[in-house]
Formats: sequence, C-alpha cells, structure tokens
Amino acid sequence: MSQADSQILAQQNPAVTREQDRVREYSKQAAIVIAASLFVALCARVSVPLPFTPVPLTLQNFGVLAVGLLLGSRRGFAALALYLLEGAIGLPVFSMGAGIAYLLGPTGGFLIAYPLVAFIAGYIYEHSSRRFVWAAFSAMVAEVVLFASGLSWLVVLTHSVAQAVRFGLYWFVFAEVIKVLMAAGVAARWQQRIAASR
Repeated sequence: MSQADSQILAQQNPAVTREQDRVREYSKQAAIVIAASLFVALCARVSVPLPFTPVPLTLQNFGVLAVGLLLGSRRGFAALALYLLEGAIGLPVFSMGAGIAYLLGPTGGFLIAYPLVAFIAGYIYEHSSRRFVWAAFSAMVAEVVLFASGLSWLVVLTHSVAQAVRFGLYWFVFAEVIKVLMAAGVAARWQQRIAASR
C-alpha cells in the first residue's frame, strides 16, 4: 500500500488516524526515554576515581537529576530503569564496570536508587511553579534519597556507619551541590524557553 493510499484510508477512517497518531507518540516517547538513558551513560563516562574511597566522582548524578527534572516523573523513572537494565545486561553504561556484580558493589546503593531519584525530582518539579528555586529544591530532595540509599548499602558492605559516611559522603558534598545547581539551572532555562515559545 502506497503512502497516498494510507492517507486516503486514514481520511476515510478516523480510527486509523488515531491509531497512527498513538503509534507515532509512543515511538517519540520511547526515543526520548532511550536518549535520556544514553545521556546518563555519557555522564557516567566523566569519572574520576578517588584513592580514599571505592566510590568515584562522576557526572552521573547530574545526569539523573537533569533527566528527572526535564522529562518529569514517569519518563524520568522509565529512562533510569532502562539505564539500570542496560548496565545489568553488561552494556558499558556505568562509570567503572557493568553487570549484576557491579550493581552489588560499593556504588550499588546509589545506582539502584536512580529511577526513584529521577521520579522524585520530576514529581516535585512538575507540581511546582517551574522556577529555578523549585528545580533546586526538587533536586535536593532527590539527592537526599539518593545518598540515603547509597550510604545504607555501604553500611551493609562495611558494617560501619562511620566508614560508609567516610566512603560515600564526605568527599562528595561540594560536588553534589554543584550538580544540583547545574541540573536546576538547565531545567529552569528549558522551562523559560518553552514558556517563551508559546
């Protein structure tokens, strides 16, 4: 069937048009989610191993926050769930390894929390005025959840709260504040652009 025939059929049958629109929209949303998971993988490649902790310094968290703020709760969750699936099956999307074993390592608590972190950042921000302050607040709340999960897993591995905090928190506070502000700035600027184009 030619494209002209398809258009004629669609004009004659509105249900066909609706179905085609639905397929196009699903395809578009799937492409956005896949691209977002690859963006986080790209951020993970910017990684600096630290000699005093098994947890590297990466741009990964910035990517997670940015995806959550830009895509919203549902698509952000889907993108980060896909990201974890990609890493679990062995694709090189994590900063320093891949596979199920890597998810059970020192950074596992942070990684497993990523879908929830993106969901929380997106949910709070999409129910706000969409200003920079709200973007920063949304990202900060999501960061608290991220570090609660990451440090809890480190406590399980090290059997020591002090050691977990030393490995997973002290060296990262300043960098995480910068990442929160960067993600909030990107999200707020994007919202301004959308508002200006209307």
